[in-house]
Amino acid sequence: MPTMNEEAGIRECIERVRTAVQASGYHTEVIISDDSTDRTPEIARELGAIVVEPDQPGYGYAYRYAFERCRGDYIVIGDADTTYDFEQFPTLLDPVVNGDADIVMGSRLNGEIKPGAMPALHQYIGNPLLTKFLNTFYDAGVSDAHSGYRAFRADVLDELNLETTGMEFASEMIMDAGARDMTIEEIPITYHEREGDATLESFRDGWRHVRFMLLNAPRYLFTIPGTIMGLLGILVLTLAITDITLGGATFGIHTAIAGSLLILVGFQVGSMGTFATIASDPIKRPTDTITEGIMEHLSLERIASLGLIIFLSGALYASWLIIQWAQTGFTQLPMVTGDVVAFTAIVLGVQLVFNAFFMSAVATRDIQRHSPSGNHNGDYLD
Repeated sequence: MPTMNEEAGIRECIERVRTAVQASGYHTEVIISDDSTDRTPEIARELGAIVVEPDQPGYGYAYRYAFERCRGDYIVIGDADTTYDFEQFPTLLDPVVNGDADIVMGSRLNGEIKPGAMPALHQYIGNPLLTKFLNTFYDAGVSDAHSGYRAFRADVLDELNLETTGMEFASEMIMDAGARDMTIEEIPITYHEREGDATLESFRDGWRHVRFMLLNAPRYLFTIPGTIMGLLGILVLTLAITDITLGGATFGIHTAIAGSLLILVGFQVGSMGTFATIASDPIKRPTDTITEGIMEHLSLERIASLGLIIFLSGALYASWLIIQWAQTGFTQLPMVTGDVVAFTAIVLGVQLVFNAFFMSAVATRDIQRHSPSGNHNGDYLD
């Protein structure tokens, strides 16, 4: 249990564990990962708990610090504010011990939430929305992603790459487990009103969870929006230059400019998905054809060459338009939409060339960071 000034509830939590131990026969240790200024650690020690004091702040760090000091084959975690009924811990632990699940979570939203235990904002909006995000991005398939009452095998921690130090730790564990196709089960639980003052800040901590989920899913944050904008831009620009009418409406220069902007912005946003995948090693790596193709088959030289070809094509087309203009004594402008097409190609080509060098620089640094010898397999934009 991570604690920060939980003297109002710590005694009841530990005594509930004792009651469950006597009924279940499990042999346990209770570890309190404490950062308190009140009597929480003294009370815990009086009741026989092991108290450790993390050398850095943070909810997630408190858990990670304590995990390294656990001696059991299985771990149960939960908050020490009496919101979770620790007499129920064998119910969570049994499926893990029996090999039916890697992680078991207590679902508050599928269970019972006592009056006053959870703010309506969290119960009906915050937790359901955050859970929906997490399930969409990481295929976790859970009903209450931010329940802190969980049981799992200790060796699961060797498979997960848990790095966060703050409240987003609750999301990280389920995100990583879902991305690794671990078996996650849920058991309905009763959620009680807390003892002591709440430390959760709804909007700040909620945003930290959303930000963390998005940054670790570049496909949803960058690749999909970029692809949609790019394809829409191509469609719009094509309508503008082919004089196609829809419902009697024609598309002119303003449509062409809009299409150009969508193509350029879409390309840049989509490129960020590849940058993020290379640089950050996200939990949910993109598996779309474009990103995988760039990562596995395209080198700096190939991307830069493609960019140079597009740039030269645009430059040649722009030169031909200027020649046409000159032949009229600079009195009659050629088709303006042609200018938009030409300069879109020029800018896109320049972006490709410089993005290729930037991706190569990022990939080289990433390889050096993960491999001191600097050896690696495949092109990986080398």
